[in-house]
Amino acid sequence: MLKRALPLALAAALLAHGAHAATTTTFLILNESNKQMGEQVVERQDDGRTTVRFTYKNNGRGPELTEQFRLGPDLLMTEYQVKGNSTFGAVVDERFTRQGNVAEWTTTSDQGRATLAAPASYVPLNSSFEVVSAAITALAASKDGKIALLPTGTLSQTKLETAQVTNARGEKQTVQLLALTGIGLSPSFYWATTGDQPRLFAVIIPGALSMLEQGWQDAIPDLSQRQKAAEAQMLTDVATRLQHPLDGLSVVRNARVFDSEKATVGQPSDIYLLRGRITAVLPAGSPTRAAKNIIDAGGRIVLPGLFDMHGHVDRWSGALNISTGVTSVRDMGNDNAQLQAMLDETAAGKLLAPQVVPTGFLEGESPYSASGGFLVKDLEGAKNAIDWYAQRGYPQLKIYNSFPKDILKDTVAYAHSRGMRVSGHVPAGLRAQQALDAGYDEIQHINQVMLNFFVKPDTETRNLNRFVLPAEKVADLDLNSKPVKDFVAQLAKKQISIDPTLSAFAFLKQRDGDVNEPYADFADYMPPDVKRGFSVGTMKIPADKVQRYEKSYARMVDFVGVMYRAGVPIVAGTDDVPGFTLHSELALLVKAGLTPAQALQVATRNGARYTRTSNDRGSIVPGKLADLVLVDGDPTTDIRDVRKVSAVITRGFIIYPNQIDAALGIKSFVETAPPVVQQSALAASSGQSVGGGGNDGALQRIEGSARKHD
Repeated sequence: MLKRALPLALAAALLAHGAHAATTTTFLILNESNKQMGEQVVERQDDGRTTVRFTYKNNGRGPELTEQFRLGPDLLMTEYQVKGNSTFGAVVDERFTRQGNVAEWTTTSDQGRATLAAPASYVPLNSSFEVVSAAITALAASKDGKIALLPTGTLSQTKLETAQVTNARGEKQTVQLLALTGIGLSPSFYWATTGDQPRLFAVIIPGALSMLEQGWQDAIPDLSQRQKAAEAQMLTDVATRLQHPLDGLSVVRNARVFDSEKATVGQPSDIYLLRGRITAVLPAGSPTRAAKNIIDAGGRIVLPGLFDMHGHVDRWSGALNISTGVTSVRDMGNDNAQLQAMLDETAAGKLLAPQVVPTGFLEGESPYSASGGFLVKDLEGAKNAIDWYAQRGYPQLKIYNSFPKDILKDTVAYAHSRGMRVSGHVPAGLRAQQALDAGYDEIQHINQVMLNFFVKPDTETRNLNRFVLPAEKVADLDLNSKPVKDFVAQLAKKQISIDPTLSAFAFLKQRDGDVNEPYADFADYMPPDVKRGFSVGTMKIPADKVQRYEKSYARMVDFVGVMYRAGVPIVAGTDDVPGFTLHSELALLVKAGLTPAQALQVATRNGARYTRTSNDRGSIVPGKLADLVLVDGDPTTDIRDVRKVSAVITRGFIIYPNQIDAALGIKSFVETAPPVVQQSALAASSGQSVGGGGNDGALQRIEGSARKHD
């Protein structure tokens, strides 16, 4: 905390409201099994200062923060300071002051100064949830339910519903569900107390964690269900507004189709669609007989829908995926009940979302355990979990860091007997080679592959070591050495697919203040607060090891190219910002030595091949799902053009990225979308034929890019 006298205005405000004793409120952070994962302890001093201690650990990592702040008479911060470490160990050291109409802030990645025309609330880069609590109080006191933000933006809140909760002592209180918008790319949901000065009561992230005042844990199930229902209604409204049905026969005319088998672009073609499937692909200009909808691709390249092979989907990430051409996501670990609900909602058209290929998640019990999926202790438990997944059609199993290594081989064999592929992290105490010997079909993350050359049986890889060791040691690894060549040869011989998630692991070299490589191409298109977060270092990198960590990461990228050229199957996944970092992953594959067309092949053909959906997806041929991505430019020669998505067709809808972007505050890469032209009811009912050039006299043009959908 900055040590200076209590501002006179704040002192006067305290006197006006009467002195009060210091109070302490403890919030517990719980996973879905009600296991405590952390806590937030809030001390409100009688001098107006608030002190917060925030800790959270999951999967061997998590933030530890200590913060202090004061509020002014306008209920907005006049002083703020936070110190500690972020999720992956980066140093957190941030402070803010507001004196009169001058605000100043300094963080490890930026600093700023602003002269305010009106009061504004500072948004820290790293903070506890008590900052949200202060914002809720300020929003309730504002005249229009909005407050200005620093460095930029506006925060607003909407009340969705109220509920009465009871604690273990029989005490009752009324709480309200609020949706806050203006920070990030989706609304944030919080439960708050009611009255003139509401404050945070609970944070519930269904399927992940809950944080609420100690003693009120019994309220979680009811509040969670109420929040799900309110959120579902908001999402249904979004889906209705942004998904435009293609009823009847439709044709995408004059399209240059990317052949994902040959990694080439063909001659202009017309693609016919009906009930969400491709019915024909004909030379451009072929007679069009009574098509209801005509989309003029205008010579654009049309890609099969892209695959993100490493997602952790939630209800709000679908818009980002669809707007970037990702029509299929392999979910690599989630809360089982939540994922099943999202699959149902997507099938019913209630979610703006890609099609999800689920992966069953298996973890063992340890202090480092990740939440989600099933935690198992023995082979019987593992088999029961595998049966649950197999009965629900999961084509793949993912094994995680704390899985019991003594039952690994038998577990993999049982999953194979149920028809499932097996992949994952390498359990602690094993090397990647031993995971292959146990029957793995795939390995997730480039660090898990590289650890093969460095770990010993007693190396702990469930903590930050799994990131630090590769960053420290890969720089000196000889990619032409016999152990490396032998390992790569075995990967190729066994056709073990690798999901490197290079974009996610670029944090190994990111320094505070620099926009990390995967974000550089799209940072300027994001809302200002999102862009600001891209320059925050994630990992603690010693000053004398910056170049070493950069060299290690560059060698990891090179190693992916080495594997690809040796015949090892590569798939493209993100484990990062949905959609946008898939494009970054493809750019990194090109950096590794693939051609742009080969990178696109990885994101289409390989995606379908290693999700076992090749019968439905991955190429543009009759009989397959009509998952189509219309792009401007030519991504087969410049991979950056894959960002220029002008329209997406999936599940019988046409969706315009520029409309999604406008709703999320994103600047579009493509401003003008190809229009849908509808044949008139008279022409359609009479069976009138419309030639390849179109009969504009018999058509009614509906331009999706200009049309307003209320």
